[in-house]
Amino acid sequence: MTIDRSPVLVDLALQGGGAHGAFSWGVLDRLLEEPWFEIDGVSGTSAGAMNAAVLVDGYAAGGPEGARAALERFWSSVSDAARFSPFQRTPLDLLLGRWTLDNSPLYLVMDLLARVVSPYDLGSAGGNPLSTILARQIDFDRLVRAPIKLFVTATNVRTGQGRVFRNAEVTPEVLLASACLPTMFQSVEIDGEAYWDGGYSGNPTITPLVRECRSHDTIIVQINPVERPGTPRSVRDILNRLNEVSFNAVLLKELRMIALLRQVADPGSSEGAQWAGMRIHRIASEELNALSASSKLLTEWSFFCKLRDLGRAAAEAFLIAHAHDLGARSTYDLDALLTKV
Repeated sequence: MTIDRSPVLVDLALQGGGAHGAFSWGVLDRLLEEPWFEIDGVSGTSAGAMNAAVLVDGYAAGGPEGARAALERFWSSVSDAARFSPFQRTPLDLLLGRWTLDNSPLYLVMDLLARVVSPYDLGSAGGNPLSTILARQIDFDRLVRAPIKLFVTATNVRTGQGRVFRNAEVTPEVLLASACLPTMFQSVEIDGEAYWDGGYSGNPTITPLVRECRSHDTIIVQINPVERPGTPRSVRDILNRLNEVSFNAVLLKELRMIALLRQVADPGSSEGAQWAGMRIHRIASEELNALSASSKLLTEWSFFCKLRDLGRAAAEAFLIAHAHDLGARSTYDLDALLTKV
């Protein structure tokens, strides 16, 4: 059932998170069902970058329905390609319906080796299996002509700075760079520079959506939780929380900057009006946050479908509560971030 309202122009900001990116697929799948929902720009990092590129390409080819079909094909291709992956749930986890690799012997070995063995020690075995899928699933020439602006972030290894790639610059290598975890994959070289995961410098980057898009509404699809109860005790939980904190830090800093600029910007100037009129919204899921970090490497189709359904449900709840706030007011309290500094 669609919601009756006037058209509104919206930007999307998609976080990364491995297999958990299928949650964002579900969010996008539900949002694209609304005829009034018009997308101006999409910023993505890691799995969010891949969702963003697939969406923009699919939309250019066939509108909202083309984008929905393209996203489903992409996630289906990822699952098919990993059907014989060594990282599988144990029989007991399958029996109990637990979505985790925490008990998988091969995952435990890989988790240990990732702390002591460099991907460069593995030679060509350190390649990314997504390379072929991206080349087949996305028409990168069509991205140049796409009506939706695309922004993909990767981190320059030498400078530590984020680089934002736009439609005409996006290639399979750019998307792989945006998702390049340095403990798992060798860095990706672009224009003579080495790049790692964009999450270290922008997860995702918001500023281009404000400065280069016409929309004043940005919906953040958040995969990594900002807050978690309790203190992690195990090495695995500590490392997972450390990654969540570091991957959210740049986003929170950027949102604080936007909150400050909204207060001090001169609405009489063109750029000041952009910042002053910025409205932020967020779609997330507590159920997603409850999943183990190891499940970010689970590639079973049934797991992807579960995450898709979680994303659709989260988007549905957002639309019911806030569809009419889009174009009118923020539903994410940016000013509260300034009190936490």
